Amino acid sequence: MSDSILDRLTGRTENQTRMVDDQELEDLQSFGWLRGVRDRAIMLELRHRNGNITCDGYAWLEKAEFDPSECITLYFGGKTVRIIGQHLNSMVRDNISLFAGIVRHKVPWIRESEFGDAASGPNNATIIDDIQVK
Repeated sequence: MSDSILDRLTGRTENQTRMVDDQELEDLQSFGWLRGVRDRAIMLELRHRNGNITCDGYAWLEKAEFDPSECITLYFGGKTVRIIGQHLNSMVRDNISLFAGIVRHKVPWIRESEFGDAASGPNNATIIDDIQVK
């Protein structure tokens, strides 16, 4: 390792690869959130109620639209993903909301809610009713 003062002050090491562990990933019931300031998700994992999982790379995300009356629509290089639910851009906690997190690549996964999840959360909880991939 280099003994450069710049490397020591910035915390750089020879191995810059860093895996996300459980302490840096927060489970917010309907979606995950990367807590680290510099952490960014490489892919968005869509977890369907039936057990199927679809993953799309954030690098392919061309456009994201939020319609408060209906859904979030994501455009991935010819594929459209519609996330239908409630409170899709409500603040779950300070500065944490699903749509803002997707735009900032802070959301590594989204999960369709199980029946009954809506009743167990607070009034502003994000509820994912359906994820449609076309």
